[in-house]
Amino acid sequence: MTRAYSIDVKDVTAERERVNQDLSQVDISRVIRLDELDLAEMGPRDVRLRILAVSAEHNVDHAALADTVNIAELRGGKIYPGNSAVGEVMAVGAEVTRFKPGEIVVTHCNGAPDRFGFPKVIWAYDTPDSTGWYAEEAVVADWQIVPAPLHCGLNLWEIAALPLRAPTAYHLWRRAEGIFRVKVPEERLATLNVMGFGGGVSELFLMLARARGHNAYFCSGSPERRAALEAHGIVGIDQKAFNRFASREDSKGFVKEVRGLTGGEGMHVICDMLRGPLFNAGFAAASREGVIVSAGWQLSRDVGYNSAAASIKQITLDHTHYETLEGIEAATALYGSVFKPTIHSEIYAFEDLPRAMAEMHENSQIGIPIIRVAGDMPEAVAALIP
Repeated sequence: MTRAYSIDVKDVTAERERVNQDLSQVDISRVIRLDELDLAEMGPRDVRLRILAVSAEHNVDHAALADTVNIAELRGGKIYPGNSAVGEVMAVGAEVTRFKPGEIVVTHCNGAPDRFGFPKVIWAYDTPDSTGWYAEEAVVADWQIVPAPLHCGLNLWEIAALPLRAPTAYHLWRRAEGIFRVKVPEERLATLNVMGFGGGVSELFLMLARARGHNAYFCSGSPERRAALEAHGIVGIDQKAFNRFASREDSKGFVKEVRGLTGGEGMHVICDMLRGPLFNAGFAAASREGVIVSAGWQLSRDVGYNSAAASIKQITLDHTHYETLEGIEAATALYGSVFKPTIHSEIYAFEDLPRAMAEMHENSQIGIPIIRVAGDMPEAVAALIP
C-alpha cells in the first residue's frame, strides 16, 4: 500500500457541475485527491521504486477537466496519474539485469510501443491497468525506466522536469527538421528560423534548435521565462504585446514583428498547439516551405485551417505524440548539455501537488512546476538538491 494521487470520475463530474460546465472555472485541486493504492506484485522483470520528485504535466489537466475525453470514465471510474518522475530503485525482479537497488532512474510514459517503437497509448493515462507516479512508491517494468544522468550538470529538480518533456521536444525537433529537409536541403539553406510558443516543451525544442546552430525565438507572455531563454541565446517575443492574438490586427502586428526579426523570411519551423488563436498567428508567421509541429491538444482535439493557403505556401502541419524507446534514451543523453529547463520558483511539497496542478492550469507559474515527493533523499542525490 502506498499514498498516491487519483482522479475519480465522481469528482470530475461534481466539479464540472459546480461550475455549470464552464471549464474555465474548474478548480483542478478539487479533482485530484490524495488516495491509497495497492501496489502490484512484482514480476520477474519488474522494479519497485521510491519516488523522489515529479513534475506537473498537462495530461493530468486533461484528465481532471475531462475536456478532450473523460479518461477516468473510460478507465473504469478512476485513474492514478503521473508519468514523469525521478525514483530510487528499491528492489528488482529475478530477471532484471540492467538495474540494482540504490540506483537513481527516470521514468518515461511510452505505454505500449507499436512495431516501430512509437507509443500506441500513454502510461498512467490510457494504457489499460496502468498506475502513475504521483505516488510515494511504484512498481514498473524494467523497460519503463532509464538510468538518471546524475553527472549531467543539472540539479535534481531540473532532472525531474525532463522525463516527459525532453523526449517530446526531441521527437518534435527531429520530425520538424526532417520534414523541412525533404523540401529544402541543408546546402540550399543551412540556418533555419525556429519559433516556439509558451511552455516547457517549446523551451527544450528551441534549446535543441539553438544547439544545432539555428536562430531560435521564444514567444511567451512571461518575462521570467523569456529572460531565462535569452540567457541561452534564444530571442524573446512578448506575446502580451499582441494581446495574445485576440484580434486580426494583433496577429498582423505579430507577423510584422516576426518579419522584422527574420529579415522578411518568416519562421521555417514552429512548435505550436495547432489550435486556438496561437495557430492562426503562427500559420501567418510561417515562411514558405515552413513546418508547424504539435505534440498536444490542450485546447481541442479538432483542427481547422485554410488548406489552400497551406498548399500554396508549401506549409506542412505535423501532429506528433511521444518518442520511441531509442529516442527516449537519446533525449536523456542531452540533459544538461542541451536541455536546461526553467524551473518554477517554488518546489512544492507532496501534499501540495493539487495546488501545483491548479496553478499550472491557471498559467501562473514562471517555470516547470516540480513536486518533491520523498522527505529523506538518498545520498546519491544529496549534492543535487539546491
